[in-house]
Amino acid sequence: MTKRNNGPQQIGDLVGGLIVKAQAKAEDKTRKPRAGAKITPAGIILTEQDQKLIEAGAEIATNPPSGEDMAFTHAVLCQVGLPRSKVDGREFMRQSGAAWVNVQAGYLDEGRGPVLQPIPYGVMPRLALAWVSSYAKRDNTREIPIGDSAAEFLRLMGMDDQGARYTTLRRQMHALAACRLQLGFKGRTYNGQPVEQFDAWLANGGTQQKSLWPGTMVLSEGYFNSLMDSAVPLDNRALMALKGSALALDVYTWLAHRLHRIEGRGVTLHWKSLREQFAQEYTGKDADKDFKKKFVPALKKVLTVYPQAKVKPVTGGLLLLGSPPPIAPKNGGKFS
Repeated sequence: MTKRNNGPQQIGDLVGGLIVKAQAKAEDKTRKPRAGAKITPAGIILTEQDQKLIEAGAEIATNPPSGEDMAFTHAVLCQVGLPRSKVDGREFMRQSGAAWVNVQAGYLDEGRGPVLQPIPYGVMPRLALAWVSSYAKRDNTREIPIGDSAAEFLRLMGMDDQGARYTTLRRQMHALAACRLQLGFKGRTYNGQPVEQFDAWLANGGTQQKSLWPGTMVLSEGYFNSLMDSAVPLDNRALMALKGSALALDVYTWLAHRLHRIEGRGVTLHWKSLREQFAQEYTGKDADKDFKKKFVPALKKVLTVYPQAKVKPVTGGLLLLGSPPPIAPKNGGKFS
């Protein structure tokens, strides 16, 4: 499964061996492929999403990232991410080695007083944080313009403006703006709220009314300073290609942060330690096996859009080998 930057041929190999094998088996062969799907000469069914993923992988493998392709996210969030599914209760904790994150639900005024928000989860807050962090890092500013309308912000994050997107965006952005976040690593703890000021997206009108969407989000000084010290460069083309899976986004940012730091013979991680990092919610007799079924397809997607990554399956887990980062450091230097 080791990947080298061999361009289109490598991506072609990934089609059969990495991306869609499990999906093809899952398809009901007595039915016609879904709209937009293709069938390869080998009989593998490629969904429209698969095709876009392969195209993005080919683009990344053959064309170095330009300035617009660079994105950033906080280093600790590359090791321990936000929850991927809805959380019951008002607090979420995840720890991996020396790094940990704690998210607490907060209140937001939606026009008629305080409303308790849920804990942010899923794809939307991950992409929003990456987009906001990228703007803050590139322009060295805490004030982030997030578009004149919800449709504009969705476009900035590479998403369509279907009605359901507005509902999800409103819910998750309110949750993100209201939450209290703690990030810890080796004796240092950041306590606070990533967002200092956010004018709630009021719900008393049409979803596309510009007057109902805040034009600027202000990051807290503490989070901004922490981000400036430990932002991890990512390829935005990969983020856009993986936006259908919160787990795939987490695996990508983790590898982007981890692989270029590895030296020598590499690091072997067993399924138990991987589950504890990515999915502590899996418990029971077959917890590691159940997690592996979810993790492996996500990893295959990630390796398609991170062709420099060198990851090998070994008995009981994965072997990580030193690999170039998705975005090469300037002037041959190293990332912090």
